[in-house]
Parts: sequence; C-alpha cells; structure tokens
Amino acid sequence: MALHIGSIAPDFEQDSTDGKIKFHEWLGDKWGVLFSHPADFTPVCTTELGRVAKLKGEFEKRNAKVIALSVDPLESHKGWVGDIAETQGTPVNFPILADADRKVAKLYDMIHPEASDTSTVRSVFVIDPKKKIRLIITYPASAGRNFGEILRVIDSLQLTDTHAVATPVDWKDGEDVVISPALKDPAVLKQKFPKGWKELKPYLRMTPQPNK
Repeated sequence: MALHIGSIAPDFEQDSTDGKIKFHEWLGDKWGVLFSHPADFTPVCTTELGRVAKLKGEFEKRNAKVIALSVDPLESHKGWVGDIAETQGTPVNFPILADADRKVAKLYDMIHPEASDTSTVRSVFVIDPKKKIRLIITYPASAGRNFGEILRVIDSLQLTDTHAVATPVDWKDGEDVVISPALKDPAVLKQKFPKGWKELKPYLRMTPQPNK
C-alpha cells in the first residue's frame, strides 16, 4: 500500500551503525527524519551525511531525531563513516540503517524501478511523535538535498499544529504567518492574535508569528 501524508510510518527492526533499531521504539515521543541514500561511498551522499551531522543540534532543538538508510551492508557503512568524517570534517553522529535486504526500502517505497531496480531514490520522510508521516519529498539520485528546507518545514509543522495559522511561501521562523480562513469570529481572532493582523483579502490575513 502506498504511503501518504497522514499515513502511520511503518515500524521495522533493522541493523544500523548504532546497533539494532526498532524504529517506533527508537523514535519514542520525538519527531523523526528518515532519509535514504542510493549507495555507500557515493559523492553526493557523503556530503549530505556530513551536513546532517553538522545540523544534528538544530534537529535536536526541534525535538527531532535523524536516521539515514542505504541498501549496502553494515560492514560497508562502517568503512564509509570514516570517509565521511575525513572529507566532511565531522563524525557521523546518528545511525545509518543497513538495509541490504531492502526491507525498509520496500516498506517506504524508496526503490523506483524506472530510475533503478536496486538503488533507492533520495527519499525524505518527516514523522511526528504520533508516528504519522507529515512530509514526503523524493529527489533524484543526482540532486543533493537541502536540509535547511527540511528544518524549515518542521518549524512550520510544529507551529501550525499548535496555532490556527499556515505559513506562506518561503516563510522562515519568525516571519509573519497566515491566519486560517476558518476563523471568522472577531472575538476569537482578537483572543488568538492580540498583536493584530493585516487583511489583504478576506481569505488572506497576515499576522506576526503567534509564538514569538
């Protein structure tokens, strides 16, 4: 069955560079970012893993854990992390799943036969503490990901889960947001948005970010 936004992220048990991972148990009550790589010892993946290692503190600020996947075996991963540390100037400080049997890749539909019968595409899944998938992004194997964008979307999801707003185009944490069109009662609006708002159209009302 295909996974969609709102689907429960499939649970699994698989070896990793940090030992055996029982996915839902490992996530606990945190947000999760699961992202796949076409293969070990590949140039774009090496830069991505180094970047995520440097951003680990930013994910932790958002109560999020990161976990990577490659369809190569664990021994291969152990050699690769040395190369990543050497070339990217940082140790790999999060687990890389060893998915040689492609169990996880198949669960999450990470192998696209039209692109490759064996390698995963660059999939990204953001999963909330209730184990629901909240974001799915798929990149081609040749294009490195922008993990700043993934952090930005987590900021948006966490904000909009707790306030009756949405985030506009190119929004970054701290910028104005959009009031939900469903909110119409003036008294409720004043209560929820004491800083006021600017009405560009009845359906387009901008307000300062409520939690700032």
